[in-house]
Amino acid sequence: MSLDSNNPLKTKSWLKLINHFKKIKDIHILEHFISDKSRGKKFSIKWKDFLLDFSKNNIDGETINLFQKLLNEINLKGSIEKYFSGEKINLTESRPVLHTALRADGMSKILVEGKNIMSEIAETRDKIKLFSHEVISGNYKGFKGDKIEAVVNIGIGGSELGPSMVVESLYHYKNHIKTYFISNVDGDHVQDIISDLLPEKTLFIIVSKTFTTTETLTNANTVREWFLKSAEEKDIPKHFVAVSSNVDEVINYGIDPDNIFPMWNWVGGRFSLWGSAGLSISLSIGYQNFSELLEGAREMDIHFKTSEYSENIPVILACISLWYNNFFNYHNHGIIAYSEYLKNFSKYLQQASMESNGKQTDRSGNFVNYETGQIIWGQTGSNAQHSFFQLLHQGTKIVPLDFIGFSKPLKGNNTHHNILMSNFFAQTKALMTGTFKIKVNDNHKFFNGNRPTNTILIEKLSPKNLGSLISLYEHKIFTLGLIWNIFSFDQFGVELGKKLAKDILSDINSGNYSGHDSSTESLLKEYIFGNK
Repeated sequence: MSLDSNNPLKTKSWLKLINHFKKIKDIHILEHFISDKSRGKKFSIKWKDFLLDFSKNNIDGETINLFQKLLNEINLKGSIEKYFSGEKINLTESRPVLHTALRADGMSKILVEGKNIMSEIAETRDKIKLFSHEVISGNYKGFKGDKIEAVVNIGIGGSELGPSMVVESLYHYKNHIKTYFISNVDGDHVQDIISDLLPEKTLFIIVSKTFTTTETLTNANTVREWFLKSAEEKDIPKHFVAVSSNVDEVINYGIDPDNIFPMWNWVGGRFSLWGSAGLSISLSIGYQNFSELLEGAREMDIHFKTSEYSENIPVILACISLWYNNFFNYHNHGIIAYSEYLKNFSKYLQQASMESNGKQTDRSGNFVNYETGQIIWGQTGSNAQHSFFQLLHQGTKIVPLDFIGFSKPLKGNNTHHNILMSNFFAQTKALMTGTFKIKVNDNHKFFNGNRPTNTILIEKLSPKNLGSLISLYEHKIFTLGLIWNIFSFDQFGVELGKKLAKDILSDINSGNYSGHDSSTESLLKEYIFGNK
């Protein structure tokens, strides 16, 4: 059974939220703190190593109550049950959505087409564990008998963004193996990476569900040609492994069947790092740390499934984002992480959120008449403070922000960390208070404040806590899609450009630039003949 289809604008709760918005929209956030001295505690949630403070928002208790009624009205609980149990909630592609199963407890029972998929997942985990141990320990040898010193992940989209973000975020836990990622079909970048590698000491992981992705196969073939300048065809199985569901094509490519790691059609690419697509993670930080990443995500899954809405971190963050997106018309959302290790976390969330919820059609197939999706972007603090924070403090656009910080440094340098975190706390306060109620004679130095933020304070950046953090945002994305009445797990929007690219590549190769609009024709003419 698929998800219910409910136009949110036609619910009773939405009308009540509109009326509530009219009453509250002009109240400065600081006014709420002045009238309620315990607001900070009331609007915060403590869960394991996480503290969410959402008090610095244009909301009050009634806002939360009305959102709870909306979630009850659209039956969020029932949808969550379908999400985790294997119902085909990705109706447009007739698939379940079960990335959560990849980190589920081994005792769980989740049926797809009548088959318990947990045994297959357990086998894959064991395979990843064994392979990782063999490579990291040096037992796995290359074609000259050398230990593997470098791993190169070749994939694009979810086959790269998630794994590369996690490897970078958990660099503190990294082992001796150097890890590289090739995604963009940019030959210059590919050449730069392979020029630093020794073929006899390098393992390549080709990640492609269909094993037909143009960018991935083009990059893989280039790497393969480079490898064969130093090796022979018979050496391919020792240095190339694949993560794919297209076993026949992978074998035809020359990869040993024992070195094929499965992908399933019930896991979307942008949510696939928890399974075989995370092989590069396990090789980079070791299987034990990879397992802790899964455990952290699993614990957040349980929190999301079982917590009351008012104490549910993903649900609260989803409701606040919807409040700004659909009522205040603040369509951007910034992610500011105060850890340089998380410098690509916002880029990862761009795909996870914008590919999921950038939709114009509701679950009944009708075009929506309300805003869906958010524009997600960000950078690390305190770098961002010397970049775009001027606009955030005094610009005409309001951008709600999530601040993510850690109580403990990983390297023990408390002097640096105290300076970093003093900025973390100061910025959320400054964005809220500005110079409100302070007399400022120079308008250039006036700050209205009233800029909303959420603060996520985590004990430290560990594999387990990172797993929980990623899972948190996955469930926030799911909840937003539920409320917006859209399908969050297809991505037809990426297909049209791919098709046109194939047609234009044929035109480039043939030298024929006709048959396009005048702009495209002139651009192709210049590209094909301009430098000849």
